[in-house]
Amino acid sequence: MAKKLYFGSNLKMYKTIEETNEFLNRLIENTKDISREEIELFIIPSYLSLPSTKKIDKKLCKIGAQNMCWEEQGQFTGEISPLMLKENDVDLVMIGHSERRHVFKESDYEENLKVISSLEHGFTTLLCIGETAQEKEFDICAEILRTQLKIGLHGVDDKQLSKLWIAYEPVWSIGVNGTPAKPEYAGQMHSEIRSCLIELFGERGNDIPVLYGGSVNYENSSELIKQPNVDGLFIGRAAWNADNFNKIIRNIVEK
Repeated sequence: MAKKLYFGSNLKMYKTIEETNEFLNRLIENTKDISREEIELFIIPSYLSLPSTKKIDKKLCKIGAQNMCWEEQGQFTGEISPLMLKENDVDLVMIGHSERRHVFKESDYEENLKVISSLEHGFTTLLCIGETAQEKEFDICAEILRTQLKIGLHGVDDKQLSKLWIAYEPVWSIGVNGTPAKPEYAGQMHSEIRSCLIELFGERGNDIPVLYGGSVNYENSSELIKQPNVDGLFIGRAAWNADNFNKIIRNIVEK
């Protein structure tokens, strides 16, 4: 049997509550005939949409949160705690998205606090890592990724690895003005990530799903998923139409 493939999207600050639910219902209807032994499907909507997603069949689509405070409660105005996410039946928490790191200035150390808290509260934890265009120009990509992994995953217990996912998103490849990474480059970086995970966790590091994200679309998705150690695709705006997302998924799994 072929390995399970992971497909997901972060909706960022797009889609109203109504639009989110229309999108999710359409996506699930489109893909429900695809065995979840073959794929893992997940969507990460806005915080305000989370309560309305409780009715979604989580066996067909995991629902994630875009961020999380590491504390259960306290004087953290504007933050969302793991207990609040549990109350909304959230399956997954995304940590360290490039916008959190570079727009909101979160550090590797803060991401580590969040990773530990997320895992301790039983969430599937998706740690996002990636280098900037300047770091790529300086040819220190591997060092940056290893640093983000080693700090971000510090203190993670071997027993928690079944709940850990990694998303590699080169910062220069994300967003409206992003430049798609060449598949070979993505494969090279994924191999670096896999090597670091094995260094940290031994052979168990081979079992941690590593997804590629950054200007993924219908045209480049097939070549990206073929690359060594690419276990799935974390897709942006090309996935925000349920029919388009379905086409990308089927173009891969039905070949």
